[in-house]
Amino acid sequence: MSIGKKYEFFDHTADIGIKAYGRDLNEAFENAALAVFEVMTDTSKVEPKESREIEINGMDLENLLYRWIESLLVYYDSELLLFGKFKVKIDLENLRLNAIAWGEKFNPDKHERRTVVKAMTYHEMSIVKTNNGYELTFVVDI
Repeated sequence: MSIGKKYEFFDHTADIGIKAYGRDLNEAFENAALAVFEVMTDTSKVEPKESREIEINGMDLENLLYRWIESLLVYYDSELLLFGKFKVKIDLENLRLNAIAWGEKFNPDKHERRTVVKAMTYHEMSIVKTNNGYELTFVVDI
């Protein structure tokens, strides 16, 4: 430690950027959720043993995406639930999302322990309609 310094800065990467695609907005939101859990484990090994229904409203599409991912992370934080399958229905007129997420509790003997996603962010978030459907871009805090 240098005596004359009070502090210094260093580079720290604590984020993962995700791009999710879908033929429609529902599929893009489903794939966004799948990507988040893929950061945490191999989702192909997550069985649909339990389900959770999620209903949220948003102020805009970006807020709806933010709240969707955050609501899933709450289940991991509170119940250690990993999800690997999603069915999303978005009501664009009322900015409402209804979804079912299927998964199971984390089991260290079965599920690979990758990086825990701590939170959703608005950093670099975009929702773009393309010729093939939708492209969602967002960053999660790890």
